[in-house]
Amino acid sequence: MLFALCSSSSPAHEACPMNAPTYRRLIGTIPALCLFACDSTAVAADAIEVGSRRELFVDRHLIDSMSDGVQLQVQQPEPQQVVLVTGEPWEGNTCAYYSIFQDGDIYRMYYRGSHAIDMKSAHPEVTCYAESKDGIHWTKPKLGLHEWEGSKENNIVWKGIGTHCFVAFRDANPDCSAAARYKAISRGRPLGQKGLYVFQSPDGIHWSLMKDEPVITQGYFDSQNLAFWDPVTKQYVDYHRTFTNKVRSILMCTSDDFVTWSEPVPLTYPDAPNQHLYTNAIRPYPPAPHIRIGFPTRYMPKTQQVEPVFMSSRDGVTFHRFSDAVIPQTAPEDRDGNRSNYMTNGLVELPGHPNELSVYATEAYYTGPDSRVRRFTYRKDGFVALHGTGDVLTRPLVFDGNVLSLNYRCAAGGAIGVQLCDAGGVPVPGFKCAPLTGDDTDHRIHWLSGQASGKLAGKKIRLLLTLKNADVFAFQFVDE
Repeated sequence: MLFALCSSSSPAHEACPMNAPTYRRLIGTIPALCLFACDSTAVAADAIEVGSRRELFVDRHLIDSMSDGVQLQVQQPEPQQVVLVTGEPWEGNTCAYYSIFQDGDIYRMYYRGSHAIDMKSAHPEVTCYAESKDGIHWTKPKLGLHEWEGSKENNIVWKGIGTHCFVAFRDANPDCSAAARYKAISRGRPLGQKGLYVFQSPDGIHWSLMKDEPVITQGYFDSQNLAFWDPVTKQYVDYHRTFTNKVRSILMCTSDDFVTWSEPVPLTYPDAPNQHLYTNAIRPYPPAPHIRIGFPTRYMPKTQQVEPVFMSSRDGVTFHRFSDAVIPQTAPEDRDGNRSNYMTNGLVELPGHPNELSVYATEAYYTGPDSRVRRFTYRKDGFVALHGTGDVLTRPLVFDGNVLSLNYRCAAGGAIGVQLCDAGGVPVPGFKCAPLTGDDTDHRIHWLSGQASGKLAGKKIRLLLTLKNADVFAFQFVDE
């Protein structure tokens, strides 16, 4: 049995480790003090094995208690430059469903080429391709593959079944064949049957169907449906659109071979309102692939406007979804029209910017002779922050490594205190650091005692973070 005293009038009382309802028992009261007893064995059973992986504060999973002055605050990326204008005759003002990924020393982009006049299709849909060496300056290579009005001098990479929402990716499955190193998934209609077809390519340019029939048929597919290889579960994962009680929603299914898929299951969002979600842009977060992040596009039927939001999951099905838009309709520019503010399916690090992540979003849908793609930037891990002033106590953790790294930012006059505690929440002597100030995506914590964090590796510990006008995004125990 372990005891602790804390002042019931203290602002820190709310975050007191002995005040956690899952394991507290009030055994006595002293004026202005409270006395709690903690069964440390019960606490230890709830320990989270974090090892040396990166952990993000994108939900309450790691948090045991948090002061009223601290909140999980979703972040908005900073708008940058327009990187693509869809001005070719086979493109147009309804180009959509962009997928962007890094492939060695180049970046690849796939998207639908389409145009509308008075909201009616003006020419057949095609799948277009662009590439870049820096993620900012994009070229449209003349591929010579498919004819458009008598010429093959274009960047059309696919015509036929699947051009509506063709989503490609480089397959990271180590057992993938060379002929199928690149894969894609797309809706068949209007040319094929209802459902999702799958494709393969040896080089990302020359594509063929893997099967002549759709491989996923349960759902509605007129949106950006996507798939990827998950390095943690060792499976292919699909996320596609459906309707649930007349509301646009998302289904997930898995596959071992990209052809035979499991029964789709609906995503759930505890404590989030039931809203139309048009695209999903879900992927494992590369620095922490056990966490899946997504940027679903919230659709508002009355105005037909859209705006991306952020969500995350640790099991691929249950997502914590934030309500604030990450790219609001007021962001530059032409984003407040009909379907004019989609997040693309892409999250990349650009050369020379190791602490920054780029995402891309569309603008000027329907409104002009063409549409545009604009780049936005997040700080590394910077999707959600522990924000404000107060204490945050994590659940018991078990880690590897000998140094604690913290991704944080302090406002002017702000600071962060860091303390390691045992499983019961009692500070471990010698594991407190000097207050942190400034801004750092990878700050290595040095304890005032000079001891190494590795002394506690394999044991059950908690992090106690004391924030003053500060943000904390992520932490990781690393070797140094």
